[in-house]
Amino acid sequence: MSAFQLKSLQRRLENLSNEAKNELDRTCGHELWVSLGFDAFDNLDDPERRATANYYYGQWQTVRELKEVLG
Repeated sequence: MSAFQLKSLQRRLENLSNEAKNELDRTCGHELWVSLGFDAFDNLDDPERRATANYYYGQWQTVRELKEVLG
């Protein structure tokens, strides 16, 4: 992978991470999910909001793992 491709991938991963974080903040109404993880979503009464939070948390976790591997 060229340096340009790697930089582009890192930029796209950062965009995905920011999108997921913003959606989680909006869905949960707070940033406690960062430290609590799935426990923060269990308190959401609306099943749709809980599903949205789980989706974006999975996206956020995947991006974090990919960024670790890429350095």
